[in-house]
Amino acid sequence: MKVRRALVYGRKGFSLIEILLVVIIIGTLSAMVVPRLLGRSDQARITAAKADIEVNIPTALKLYELDNGFFPTTEQGLNALLKKPTSSPEPQNWNGPYLEKIPMDPWGRPYQYRSPGTQRPHDYDLFSKGKNDRAEKTDDDIVNWE
Repeated sequence: MKVRRALVYGRKGFSLIEILLVVIIIGTLSAMVVPRLLGRSDQARITAAKADIEVNIPTALKLYELDNGFFPTTEQGLNALLKKPTSSPEPQNWNGPYLEKIPMDPWGRPYQYRSPGTQRPHDYDLFSKGKNDRAEKTDDDIVNWE
């Protein structure tokens, strides 16, 4: 009677071997996919920082320089792109704001700006210290002079 009932009603639940097999398959797939996804998020952050440093912020700085004949000083910083500076040299033809807001780097820190630059004395240095946020130059820094 038990055999007949099992055939008629089907099995109830999964065996331990079946559950272990599914767990092993999911674990194997995760081991292959997760490292690839983790590497992509770091690469996406680097790409976003490069876009800000090579295109977005420089466009605003060039518009500022076109209107005023000079870039904001280090002391005025990137805030000069949002609000007209009152410190010397005071821009006479400020036509901003040149940005909607000052972007933060993808790691949540402000971009570093120097004008005149130490690496590019003819205009400005713009960079992010990257993931590690070390004061000295490291391989993960994203800069506008290389």
